[in-house]
Amino acid sequence: MSMTIENEIAAAPATREIKTAPSRFRNQIGAYKIFRSENCIGCGKCASLCPHGVHERFGDSGKMVRPRDYRCRGENCRSEEYFCIDKCPAGALALRRNPVYSTLGDYRWTADLILSTWDQAENGHVTNETLESELGASGGGFDKLRFRFPAVPSGVDPSEVDTSLELNRRSDDPAAHKIKIDVPWYGGGMSFGSISDNMMVSRARAATAWNTFTCTGEGGYPELLRPYDDHIITQIATGLFGVREETIQRVKIAEFKYAQGAKPGLGGHLLGDKNTADVARMREAVQGTALFSPFPFHSVYSIEDHKKHVDWIKAMNPRALISAKVAAPSDVDMVAVGCYYAGVHIVHVDGSYGGTGAAPDIAKKNIALPIEYAITRVHNFLADEGVRDEITLIASGGLRNASDIAKAIALGADGVVIGTSDMVAVECIRCGNCESGRGCARGIASTDRELKHLIDIDYATQRLINLYNSYREQLVGIISRLGLRSVAELRGRTDLLMHLDYSKPE
Repeated sequence: MSMTIENEIAAAPATREIKTAPSRFRNQIGAYKIFRSENCIGCGKCASLCPHGVHERFGDSGKMVRPRDYRCRGENCRSEEYFCIDKCPAGALALRRNPVYSTLGDYRWTADLILSTWDQAENGHVTNETLESELGASGGGFDKLRFRFPAVPSGVDPSEVDTSLELNRRSDDPAAHKIKIDVPWYGGGMSFGSISDNMMVSRARAATAWNTFTCTGEGGYPELLRPYDDHIITQIATGLFGVREETIQRVKIAEFKYAQGAKPGLGGHLLGDKNTADVARMREAVQGTALFSPFPFHSVYSIEDHKKHVDWIKAMNPRALISAKVAAPSDVDMVAVGCYYAGVHIVHVDGSYGGTGAAPDIAKKNIALPIEYAITRVHNFLADEGVRDEITLIASGGLRNASDIAKAIALGADGVVIGTSDMVAVECIRCGNCESGRGCARGIASTDRELKHLIDIDYATQRLINLYNSYREQLVGIISRLGLRSVAELRGRTDLLMHLDYSKPE
């Protein structure tokens, strides 16, 4: 089958090479604003002094370029010899806090976390250490957990740390794929309908470069993803939108979505203004109508019924790994064990902080267990049943950075799923308009044919590749400081964690 021009663009190879990927917007948001008055004499002293690239001359003209104030460290530079405000011979520079900064984010995704994620996506490392890149302001959850790092350096060489993760641990299914990913995370389900196909392709290319996976979500399998079949998880949700036997046969992992942590008991929901002609065609639905996925599968009310689903996929693709995505009710441990006995390879537990465009706040904040509680409960119950090492436990629901990933693994997860952080990497501002067709002014969570082109595939791919590199660097740093040599050694090490409400920092 011949590929279209779009397919050819999508199939362009991507590598892990770190390349600077600046903002696609002229005026990127930062914590500070630098003002240059007409008193500027163009001496260029500020450009020669600033180590952060805030000031720059325009070619050979001698004129100063408008300050790149998103790189500015503000008051943190005041005690340094290169503080531009004090060193300007003409007194032409002034420093102010950026008023937009205070409008960004919320208690979980603070302005600092957003800006830090942008920084990592641009540079591939944590370069702005004045931003808080590990903690939000939630007052609970992962924000209350800290690692107990040894007072004496561990002596573990970071280059020795193994961050790979085996996804198939079952010894009773020799025909299934043996899959090892290079990092302990993969991309969560975001459907064509919730995000654009450009964004889906960018995530797939980044996953391929990092030898991991990304999930289609419940909106079908766009043809643009075909070049990345080996790194795609196809999702089978309760609405069965866009489910095709031939796509199930192509992939290595199929995921049943029984429930979502942000809206357990409600099912999926795509509002009508996001159901464009392209989306309707993919989902075999009527354009402009709101699409609901029921809860649950109305053919699954027991573990035996669940096993029939697993057997259905195995009949179509005997080598496929089966994942079951479940919410985190109070009996999530029993659900996870049931998934194991039904034959799944991966149990994916989604906690209450999980992001979603269309879910009422009362559901997102009050129904499912927070993921940090669910992980430990499932991990311990699987261990008590004697099957912990026969199944892969993946956690999702509010993981924002490398520190959260490490904490989730220490609580008992084998790996995690990330989603919102991918969106933030391509400059999502967390405005909360994801559910609207033209609500996302940055073209990320949009199916509008015009807005989707705000996302250039090469740009978004590179931003994600850079972010994953930064995450791995930080994760390796945490593991080596703890005296461990692999992600596997970190799993279930709750003794390396402390909760600020119940222990004193050492």
